[in-house]
Amino acid sequence: MANTFKVVTKAGVTTLDDIYTVAASTTTVVIGLVLGNTTSSQITATVTLSSDTAGRAGNNNEANQDVEIVTSVPIPANSSLSVLDGKIVMEATDILKVSASGATDVILSILEQT
Repeated sequence: MANTFKVVTKAGVTTLDDIYTVAASTTTVVIGLVLGNTTSSQITATVTLSSDTAGRAGNNNEANQDVEIVTSVPIPANSSLSVLDGKIVMEATDILKVSASGATDVILSILEQT
């Protein structure tokens, strides 16, 4: 199993945007997520984990659902927000999405396991 650290960046996000999709036969650990407000006014941002992973054994055999990691969180003008306190594991086909009310730069630090 290969482990590869990567950074994914996206500038000027406003509408709902797919930032990262986990490839087939891959597990990804999100180790950091920073949102940067590049405007001169306060904005809000939402981060969503979209997952439909299912097929687990036993009592955990229920499909995942889309969940919001943060919802309409305020980010002051010309500043940034570190979204995660811990790590998030993503499975094949899971998608991390961001939307914001003003131009937002996204920095995502991950570890891919293939």
